Amino acid sequence: MLISDSQKKILALLADGGFHSGAELAAALGVSRSAVWKQLNGLESLGVQHAAVSGKGYRLSRPIELLDSAKILGHLGEQHRAQISRLEIHDQIDSTNTHLSSLARQNAPSGSVCLAERQTAGKGRRGRQWISPYGSNILLSILWRFQHGPAAISALSLAIGVAVIRALRRQGIDNAGLKWPNDIYSEGKKLGGILIEVAGENEGPCYAVTGLGLNLFLPEEEAQSIDQPWTDLGRIAGGRLIGRNQLAGELISQLLKVLTGFEQTGLAAYLDEWREYDCLRGESASVFIGAQQFDGTLEGIDAQGFLLMRDADDRLRAFASGEVSFRRAFP
Repeated sequence: MLISDSQKKILALLADGGFHSGAELAAALGVSRSAVWKQLNGLESLGVQHAAVSGKGYRLSRPIELLDSAKILGHLGEQHRAQISRLEIHDQIDSTNTHLSSLARQNAPSGSVCLAERQTAGKGRRGRQWISPYGSNILLSILWRFQHGPAAISALSLAIGVAVIRALRRQGIDNAGLKWPNDIYSEGKKLGGILIEVAGENEGPCYAVTGLGLNLFLPEEEAQSIDQPWTDLGRIAGGRLIGRNQLAGELISQLLKVLTGFEQTGLAAYLDEWREYDCLRGESASVFIGAQQFDGTLEGIDAQGFLLMRDADDRLRAFASGEVSFRRAFP
């Protein structure tokens, strides 16, 4: 279902979270009050909840901040604005990563950025669907082209994780960390995820589409199908509202810093910082590779970004990104 122009206008009017009468909304849209009611009910299927109170009118269950390209660019410095070749914001899309991958095959340049208010087929790691109601979270992808092959950027997702934590800390979120290889966690619960899709020549030019899904607000009813502990910024920020456009601008800035220099610096420039943000080091866990299970204590990552685990026989094993999954019960 695509959002209509009338529904977008209603959302803009109700974005402040206050009550607005049906007559006021009808006059602003040039439609009948019954048409307003129908449009509001249609928003329910997108995950946008509202309340209606006799004598007061309508209001959203919570304030909403729709994405705005001018506002996002306004939060970028001049250097990073210059590195963006295109900035798209979609009301609804199957996947920001899928969209940019398609554009990449049509020779779209580095710095192509795509955001969405809602995804219908958002992708998580290992094919999981990324759940997100309309206008609530950060769904962001950036296309960047590299001169060398995929092997040269094999640890890019770890550096991108550092960029995300940097952006969150600049927004006053200090209780988020990294779960190897590409998840953002807070207090044992998933806050966001990174998905990087790479294509190109083995030894020559390649491109990477870096996707980020970050929970700002995720209602319980929308998250019932999620099969792991989760959280959002509203919960870990103590109810403090985080501006979506400001956060999107900060995230793009920090991601561009990594993408533009990663071929020169590699993981080495981010290794110590990643280890500082590691929220699994010293924990007991199981690592699965296919049908094989390995148990032990996690000891961070090595210089190549491989996960290190010490087993009961004091053997240190290294696991490469993309080959393992965790099964660990967080407290």
